Amino acid sequence: MGDLPESTISRFTFCASDLDSEATDRRRRSHTMRPGDLFAAHFLNHKAPGASAQIAEQLSKDGLVTVAGLATRDAVRAFASRIMTISAHRDSDSDGLTTIRDTPRHAGRPGFAGLGNGELDPHTERSGLPHPPRLMLLVCSQPADRGGECLLTDGRSVHADLLHHKGGEAADALSLPRTAYFGAGDGHAAQVLSPHSGGRMAIRLRFDALARWSPMVQPHLPDLKAAALRYQQSLPLKPGQGYLLDNERWLHARTAFVGDRVHWRALGNPRFDLDHGFAPALYAPQPPARVEAMS
Repeated sequence: MGDLPESTISRFTFCASDLDSEATDRRRRSHTMRPGDLFAAHFLNHKAPGASAQIAEQLSKDGLVTVAGLATRDAVRAFASRIMTISAHRDSDSDGLTTIRDTPRHAGRPGFAGLGNGELDPHTERSGLPHPPRLMLLVCSQPADRGGECLLTDGRSVHADLLHHKGGEAADALSLPRTAYFGAGDGHAAQVLSPHSGGRMAIRLRFDALARWSPMVQPHLPDLKAAALRYQQSLPLKPGQGYLLDNERWLHARTAFVGDRVHWRALGNPRFDLDHGFAPALYAPQPPARVEAMS
């Protein structure tokens, strides 16, 4: 990939050290929701009559669907193909799916953290594209020996938290056009919060070395990251279980892990109409219940 244009570098600076704050420490100490809550609350039987219509309706309403019974790669691809037009990815195989597992050859390379075994911060998939894929499906083939739990954050809650905190200063600043640059030299200048028709909002975010920020939003990054972690929920997956999310609403992350963790991922755009983003909440929601993470 090429280098960032000098004009872009002069306007954006990376300040990851500023984000290594108390919020990160809280996440490492405790971020586990009571097991099964998130999965059960959003579960749909994808084999039931009329399931495709139910999935489309739930994605429109909640932005998240959990599924089970996808025990093989072929089953994952068949389900994904029903719901979306699968998009190729830099790391995808010939069938369009990407195998997510620890590949040591990518260690330390910006933009490849998902193919390691470390912790991942909340992020939007393919945030450096002008138009990131709307849908992401992730299915567990083999869980890790320890760790590796999926972590999801509802961007609607993040937006509401920022909107009702400190007079909404952070929400206003993070909505200013072209105040973030996501990706390497071929990345994209955008903003964290983007308004759409009907008063809807969409979120686009990453916190790694491929995120650069305008000085106008840098003071608000600690509040942004704290909110993204405050509303994070754990989603442990067993083999054949997975989740399908709206990439303009939900942020995804992962805990560090040990062992041969294998997941399959599909990215693409829906085969049905799906409004952009989410309808803003009237009030900041209560953060999800948490219990101490198991060591």
